[in-house]
Amino acid sequence: MKIGLIGNPNVGKSLIFSQLTGVGVEISNYPGTTVDLCTGTVCHNRTQIEVVDLPGIYSLDGANSEEELVRDTVVKRAFDVYALILDATHLERNLYLLLQLIEFDLPVVVILNIIDEAAKAGITIDIDRLSSLIGVPVIPTAASLGRNIDQIIPLATSHARAGTYPVEYDLHIEAAVRSLERLAGTSRAEALLALQGFGTDPVLMEAAATIVPEIIDEHRMSVHQLIAANRHHAASRIASEVVTRNTPGLFSDPDQYLTRIFPGVPIMVAFLASMLTIVFVIGSYLEEIIVDIFEFLIVSPIKTAGFDPLISEVLLSLAIAIQAGLGVAFPYVFTFYLLISLVEDSGYMTRIAFLADRVMHRFGLHGQAIIPMVLGLGCNVPAIMGIRQLGTRRERTIAAVLITMVPCSARTVIIAGIVAAFIGIAAALSLYLIVIVLIVVTGVILSRITPGNPLGMVLELPPLRTPRLSQVITRSWLHIREFLVIAMPLLMVSSVILGLAGFYGITALFQNAVAPFMENVLGLPGFASTALLFGILRKEMAFETLIVLAGTANLPTVLTSLQLYIFALVSTLFVPCISTIAVLSREMGWKTALLIACYTLVLGLGAGAVLHLIFV
Repeated sequence: MKIGLIGNPNVGKSLIFSQLTGVGVEISNYPGTTVDLCTGTVCHNRTQIEVVDLPGIYSLDGANSEEELVRDTVVKRAFDVYALILDATHLERNLYLLLQLIEFDLPVVVILNIIDEAAKAGITIDIDRLSSLIGVPVIPTAASLGRNIDQIIPLATSHARAGTYPVEYDLHIEAAVRSLERLAGTSRAEALLALQGFGTDPVLMEAAATIVPEIIDEHRMSVHQLIAANRHHAASRIASEVVTRNTPGLFSDPDQYLTRIFPGVPIMVAFLASMLTIVFVIGSYLEEIIVDIFEFLIVSPIKTAGFDPLISEVLLSLAIAIQAGLGVAFPYVFTFYLLISLVEDSGYMTRIAFLADRVMHRFGLHGQAIIPMVLGLGCNVPAIMGIRQLGTRRERTIAAVLITMVPCSARTVIIAGIVAAFIGIAAALSLYLIVIVLIVVTGVILSRITPGNPLGMVLELPPLRTPRLSQVITRSWLHIREFLVIAMPLLMVSSVILGLAGFYGITALFQNAVAPFMENVLGLPGFASTALLFGILRKEMAFETLIVLAGTANLPTVLTSLQLYIFALVSTLFVPCISTIAVLSREMGWKTALLIACYTLVLGLGAGAVLHLIFV
């Protein structure tokens, strides 16, 4: 038996899927598409049941590849049962998809999720009345609390049935549907799709094509608009019969404050500044403790042990690499991901994206590109992967360039570990301001020179909720584990290679070659060039390698405050890490990836040169 989970975005569909299937989830592409599907299995009454998490969609109208995919599964009856997840806090809007699904006479069960948030918002839904109206079983759930999740599979396997609620369409639409049913012997649902231009039966499509112009002439609107209006009216009528709302208080809807220019933007700016300040303060405190312990217990004993010079170089390189990773980078990575997970789980991240779109749209930053840019604060790699949801090549190109400039967590390590720790928090925030200005300027330029038309943004605002500690810790650990498993070994190997290169004089040759440029143009010592190169492997390695080359974690003993600031600025804007470049090439092509890398190279070196020119 196969069950397809279907629903709007942000209704808790994927959370329900993970709770139903647990481990052993497989991710694959639907045949003929590039859309990912998650598949898992559930054992019920000694029977293996396949559960598929379909992409979140608003309708079966085929507005994008995800809607086309889900519509294809419905038309082909690819699943034995469709479990439709509805958001109890936005029931009327979610009912549109339900009404479409009912028209296909497929076995359906309705999972009314987020019922706990609805209750907090003063929304009461008559479950029995809703089930009676639509003709399918309805189960209320709260996936975030695990409530009633165990009842979904038994309900789907034993009680799923086709819905019975008939949408009353315009008289001309109803007449056209009856005509197509007679002429082509098709179903009501397929006749409605044919009137909107979707279908594969040539007889049906030809007949529909002759009817559509008459309907358009009569109503002065497209058939799709007319059908959609009728469905929305039906959804509104159902909601009015089953939903009861209590009168909200003055502060019952925080979005009236959080999503407005004022006070929303000041709140957002203060919140982000506070979050970064916490990262800097906690990170620097943990850094000082861990670095001192490493220096006392490991680094100093190796320096005074009297080993063979080659062995001493290898051991010292390993020790400093571990010190740089766990003692310098890890405190900031840990603090950043813990806070960002809290923000994501609370639902405020989407509000930040909403406000950022409203503000930055005036500076040439458009639409849905804001979402992956906000995600880029964590890591540029998944942010770049997120641009595939954008509607046009123009939007994807602009977003790709700007995302590579967004200070990810690794760049935050550089800014926090160098500028905040050794110069001050105000200096670190000023560096962020410089980067933001450059992002805005780049966005304005790209929006004017990149061909195509900008798109608007339709953004789903999930309800604000208290973050669950277990989910925050799990999400944070997934990110931190990547740092420990991938970054640390890479840092250790690179540090040994760097140490050996220095031992045999190879590093000195490269540094001497670029020293005139580094010293005269950027005002940095020659060894900083090697640190910048290693930053291409992983951005935080620029900072860690600088410590290795300086031979101390106390960088102010080797570099001036201005040099530390310039190095942090150049590192932040410099060529993206190799992982980001690889993902860029996959999403946009090697040519675009190379152009973006060259642009950031010039931008980083240029910004550093200007800063050096101003203050020297």
